[in-house]
Amino acid sequence: MSLNSRDRRVMRRIGHHLDPVVIVGDGGVSEGLISETDRALTDHELIKVRLPAAEREDRRALADALCEACHAELVQSIGRVILLYRKAAEPDPKKSNILRHQLAR
Repeated sequence: MSLNSRDRRVMRRIGHHLDPVVIVGDGGVSEGLISETDRALTDHELIKVRLPAAEREDRRALADALCEACHAELVQSIGRVILLYRKAAEPDPKKSNILRHQLAR
């Protein structure tokens, strides 16, 4: 599931107005974090995640591990905030950030 540059640009535009729905603690990528991120991705498709204030390489490793565990795509990483995307099998128009943005146009 690789996003092209146009899709990334659209998702970054949508994600700009989102607030982080998952916050990673000092425990890193745990089972609880994976299940909460998985639930948020299932509901919203596009989410922001706040990472702990670690070194850049550590944040990148956390982001990669979370993406791999949740089968998500890293759309953007700015500082301590990452934007993740995973297409839902049956997106809910009331919850999906992608569909809500398309309906608002």
